[in-house]
Amino acid sequence: MTEPIRFAPYGEFEADCPARLGVDLFGNRWLPVVVYMLRDGPQRHSELLAGIGGISQKMLTQSLRRMERMTLVRRRRYAEAPPRVEYELTESGRDLLVPIHALGAWVDAHGAEVSAALYGGTDV
Repeated sequence: MTEPIRFAPYGEFEADCPARLGVDLFGNRWLPVVVYMLRDGPQRHSELLAGIGGISQKMLTQSLRRMERMTLVRRRRYAEAPPRVEYELTESGRDLLVPIHALGAWVDAHGAEVSAALYGGTDV
């Protein structure tokens, strides 16, 4: 188990506590999924849409725009006809793969138990 990060002292649950950013990132349903989908390199909007089950075009566009503002994703537009746009992870976006993989390992180890408790035996 890794040691927890020690942040400067903040009041309990203060809005500007840096740890809340992490909770906000993973509280977004699609952000970790999009980061994971971009793990192997740039992809076009249509490739992401086809690869992510259950996401609408509108939600993917909103998620990518938000991630771009957060500097997690870089949008690259090519001057071609028709125009081509690709999205790729920035360094900070790639670094998010570490906790995403850790969460995946946790789900692998405990997901069936949690799922059984919640849904009466249905595996993840």
